[in-house]
Amino acid sequence: MSDDRPVPLDEYPVHQAPLSMKHHVSGDRNAYDRCIFQVFDHAGRTLLIAGLGVYPNLGVIDAYATVRSGDRIHAVRASDALGDDRMNLSVGPLRIVVDEPLHRLRLICEADPGDPDSLSYDISWTGDFPPLWEPHHTQRRGDRLTLEGRRFVQAGHCTGTLRFGGQEVAVTAGEWTGTRDRSWGVRPVPGESDGRADEFRPEGFHWLWIPVRFEDRFLMVIAQEDADGYRTLNEAVLVRDGHRDAQLGWPRTDITYRPGTRHPERALVHLTDPAGKPLELAVETLCSSPLAIGAGYPPAPDWQHGTWQGRGWSERLVYDLSDPSAHPLAGFGVTDHSARFTLEGRTGYGIFEHGSFGRHDPSGFTGYDSVASR
Repeated sequence: MSDDRPVPLDEYPVHQAPLSMKHHVSGDRNAYDRCIFQVFDHAGRTLLIAGLGVYPNLGVIDAYATVRSGDRIHAVRASDALGDDRMNLSVGPLRIVVDEPLHRLRLICEADPGDPDSLSYDISWTGDFPPLWEPHHTQRRGDRLTLEGRRFVQAGHCTGTLRFGGQEVAVTAGEWTGTRDRSWGVRPVPGESDGRADEFRPEGFHWLWIPVRFEDRFLMVIAQEDADGYRTLNEAVLVRDGHRDAQLGWPRTDITYRPGTRHPERALVHLTDPAGKPLELAVETLCSSPLAIGAGYPPAPDWQHGTWQGRGWSERLVYDLSDPSAHPLAGFGVTDHSARFTLEGRTGYGIFEHGSFGRHDPSGFTGYDSVASR
């Protein structure tokens, strides 16, 4: 028997279809609606990644938080049955409070009552620039639509307190930066056969997502390429004075990888201003957190977003990254790197999100086992 009563959000004039706000307009099992936040210090000591997702056709809501410090990642994950109040952004010990939409949010993780040294935080996230739409993102494997997402990105500053591993860290404006991405649409959730689409498994995938906050401007660069280097997603936009100011051409990135790996240590992003003047965005990565370790992104072997774990599920884990061989799948997922950026004499901070798997001819990678030369 189904419960087909109206839900609280039905009180508001926000409907996009003749349906209750409880129901998604698409019946696709992979429909999703979620967010990710990155909060990091400018010295490269600490990187917090947190997010929450709703999967309306699977009846699941989940959330996570990871903190990278030294060689350890402290992680909290929680999942539950999706309720009727879609404005209640909480799962287990994790909560997001929208104080002022598109400007000020509060990120909360409650400590384990039995372990006062466990991961917890209470952080105010404030946007310094208006949210910026990203390009409409679609991916297909053969005839099958595997991803269609609408996204916006934003950068700002953060204040609050972060606790993990018996230490307390003050999150202060001027010494910490916050970025975030908000997306919704269709995205693969484990548990469904690929069917014939498996015949079209890509030879390679190369991804860059780079939001950068300067004191007086915000820069966003996105590039997605296939094994041949053919670009399927492209963006380079500068925001100043509260509005989209300029497009900066076709970004081309030279990445210096740690020998024997695909771990980026430095990069140079070549841009062009509207008058044709070359611009160079220099990148120095500081602290790195693979999203497949703790955060539930593919190909995480223990837990992935949208998967049903039962009611009231949560767990806390600490991952040791000192031995890379202990996490063999981490290199086949996307990694968020907090980074220091320089552009025309200005210093900024942001995220250098990078994923490179399989063949990528422009980088000289010949297959999934190919790494940077020593």
